[in-house]
Amino acid sequence: MGTDAHAFLGDLARGLAPRADQLGDVVLRHLLGELPEVWEYEDIAAVAPAALSEHIATVLDFLEHGLDLTEVRTPPSAIEFARLLAEHGVPISQLLRVYRLVHARLLDQLYTETARVAGSQELINATTLTLSAMAFEYVDRAAEQAVAAYQRERDRRLQRRLTVLDEAGTRIGTTLDTARTAQELADVGADHLADLVAVDLLSSALHEKGTYPVAGPATLRRVAQAVSDGCPDPPAGTGRTHTYPDDKGRTHTYPDGSEPARVLATGQPLRLRYATDGVPSWLAMPADHELARRAPVLRSVLLVPLWARGNPLGVAQFVRRRTAEPFDDDELLLAQEIVSRAAVNIDNARRYTQERSTALTLQRSLLPHHVPAGSAVETASRYLPSGSRAGVGGDWFDVIPLSGARVALVVGDVIGHGLHAAATMGRLRTAVRTLADVDLTPDELLTHLDDVVIRLQREEGEGTDEISATCLYAVYDPVSRTCSMAGAGHLPPAVVSPPAAGAEVCAVDFPELPIGPPLGLGGLPFETAQFALPPGSRLVLFTDGLVQSRTRDLETALALLREVLARAPASLEETCDELLSALLPSRPTDDVALLVARTAALDADHVATWDLPSDPAVVSQARRHASDQLAAWGLDDMAFTTELVVSELVTNAIRYGRSPIQLRMILQSGLTSEVSDAGSTAPHLRRARTFDEGGRGLLLVAQLSEHWGTRHHREGKVIWAEQLIPASPGDVSPVPM
Repeated sequence: MGTDAHAFLGDLARGLAPRADQLGDVVLRHLLGELPEVWEYEDIAAVAPAALSEHIATVLDFLEHGLDLTEVRTPPSAIEFARLLAEHGVPISQLLRVYRLVHARLLDQLYTETARVAGSQELINATTLTLSAMAFEYVDRAAEQAVAAYQRERDRRLQRRLTVLDEAGTRIGTTLDTARTAQELADVGADHLADLVAVDLLSSALHEKGTYPVAGPATLRRVAQAVSDGCPDPPAGTGRTHTYPDDKGRTHTYPDGSEPARVLATGQPLRLRYATDGVPSWLAMPADHELARRAPVLRSVLLVPLWARGNPLGVAQFVRRRTAEPFDDDELLLAQEIVSRAAVNIDNARRYTQERSTALTLQRSLLPHHVPAGSAVETASRYLPSGSRAGVGGDWFDVIPLSGARVALVVGDVIGHGLHAAATMGRLRTAVRTLADVDLTPDELLTHLDDVVIRLQREEGEGTDEISATCLYAVYDPVSRTCSMAGAGHLPPAVVSPPAAGAEVCAVDFPELPIGPPLGLGGLPFETAQFALPPGSRLVLFTDGLVQSRTRDLETALALLREVLARAPASLEETCDELLSALLPSRPTDDVALLVARTAALDADHVATWDLPSDPAVVSQARRHASDQLAAWGLDDMAFTTELVVSELVTNAIRYGRSPIQLRMILQSGLTSEVSDAGSTAPHLRRARTFDEGGRGLLLVAQLSEHWGTRHHREGKVIWAEQLIPASPGDVSPVPM
């Protein structure tokens, strides 16, 4: 019976061979009804009839010749069919369902034909059993080969996806520039996913702080656009990419209810297909005019939201015009991952830009904008923020007028970058100014500043970056023409001597300073060095960002700085420019603070000094000295108040101080009266009671002068008072000797 069944199946297959196309049409119509989504892809729909025809031919040939089941080979077109399903991301369950439907329908046709031509029920039963057993084994073997082809393509597709993601990770986010990052996203999308890609960002994501709730029509700006190499007819002069600077690109809104508006509001991607010519209304808007002109016939569109940290940033549009195939699940997932990476980079760029702008604004607001008139030095300065991702740092400089016509020059660097470093810089700069008002020596000032940093470290607590800083503090005295200087972990300044007569090159030295430890270590001493500076010398103070580089060592940089200063022009502004041009040809990787000061000297005619004995009778003599000197300077109108000030200062020194006592008067932009003695007792201001016989001296001095104070030195102290000059008698500013 078994032999008869096999023979019958052979005859049946030979009889059905001429009608194979008819059988294929019946099975194909059945598949179209059961799995319509599979035929949405053009290449799958094109190969399916051939694959089905080859399957039917293979089955009939197998039945006709009684082939061994181990010799069954899935037809090439069926292998291609399985590969295409994998390529388009169709689930493998759909492939297996195709096989089940095809072979079930074909088997049903064979059962029907068997019943029609078989002569007996016994033969029908035997043939049906044999056909069923053979069919199921055949399907298993054929499907196994198709699944293997599907899996190979799936693995290749997964590898491609990983490759694209790796490429996207390399190409997207190369800078902290929002528009550049958006353009990188568009370029990657045009290379791997779509014919046209456009990126719209919310205006709030470009310019404003905080979160971005989408309530009502949101204002967006087209910041980037790209076209694949195969997309025809790009507008002349635009190339394959086109960016829109965020300060010049036109803004637009998508209507409520439009697809991009929904995607932006919900944060969910959307796949769209267009079967007819023309473009949707939202794509025909002015902002999308170029995109719409490049894609007059749309096939499919993928809209993917740019969201980062729970906030919407914009929407990316992926457009296909060369193929009607929709974006499959894998392509959607790939687009989402690429866009997600870009969104994080865009948000990082936005946050970096905001913090950098805030820190830079704070930094610049804390730096001096002008040097007070009548200073003992002429200065020029530069501050350059870092051009790297590290952000704005804590570099600063300052010029602080001191008593006795002196001036303090300061440069410092807070370790670290960002808003915290800038804020810390402001606190240290304020502390330096406060300590300078006390007229401390450079080493004492740095000791107190070190305590300030240690206190700030304790206030910050654990879990925050360690606060540390370097600082250089110098005091120049135009009367003695000396400079006192102390450093805390900071590079020493360059000292440029005035050129000798007929010389074209200046001598440049780096004074040997006892540089102390950086601020914040505590317990280690600082030392003051003192040296003479001829009038017209230049002091060049700078932070390490000027000379430190990955491409050269410190010695090479200092040699270049020495070379530039040796031939630097007389203009301090031009000197600053030449230093920055030579040492920083590109944007600095660290903040740079640069302060160039040219020293002046007070003419001997503007300084008068008298040594006084410790005798109360000398007070009247001191008043006469002051009156005579004011007459010589043409300041007779100030005689009365100045005599009172000098009288009180000398009386205070005689009563509470020790010999030797000296009176000095300095005419600069103001009039300074100083009395020094060898005592260390600091005077203090108090309010005398009605019947007190004394205690009003310093109160009187404070009332008659603009500023007054005390400064201590190793030999004693100096009490000084500065008065404003009502009308300048002439040019009394510092002049080089």
